[in-house]
Amino acid sequence: MTSRIRHRYTFIASYATEAAAGGAPVEPKIKLPAPGGSNTVDAKISKIADDISSLTLLEVSQLLQLLKTRLNIQDVAMPLPSTVAPAAPTDAGAAPAAEEEKAPEKTEFKVKLDKFDPASKTKIIREMKNILPGMNLVEAKKFVESAPKVIKESANKEEAEKIKSTLEALGATVVLE
Repeated sequence: MTSRIRHRYTFIASYATEAAAGGAPVEPKIKLPAPGGSNTVDAKISKIADDISSLTLLEVSQLLQLLKTRLNIQDVAMPLPSTVAPAAPTDAGAAPAAEEEKAPEKTEFKVKLDKFDPASKTKIIREMKNILPGMNLVEAKKFVESAPKVIKESANKEEAEKIKSTLEALGATVVLE
């Protein structure tokens, strides 16, 4: 008899004797291999595996960090496949999700004087002179009369809103593009 078979026989015999005597079965020293497996598992390893399987995800994460620190294991970044395309929505419920993924909010606006009230033309001309630096009254008058015309090409949101509210208060129609 080989030592391996003898060991298994001794284990089974001792387990059966204790169970027959009414005693509580003892924890086996070895476990039989899983189907298809060829190695036996030590009871100590089996107990560790049982303990780990009873841990929560947070505890497993802490265990991993501790083992990485103690064993000096470096993190290895796995490359992600770049050819994976997002799945196309197949039902109507996916349409609102696509709407939520709108384009990023604009940061630059084109402020355009669309039209103005003829009664408030002089006030708009004076304000236009203040908005556009280096413009005199004659240039401001020509600018306003040639509406629709772009006032400012790349204005930030706050500046564009300020110009729009100021001119609309005076009777002009201003469009942000």
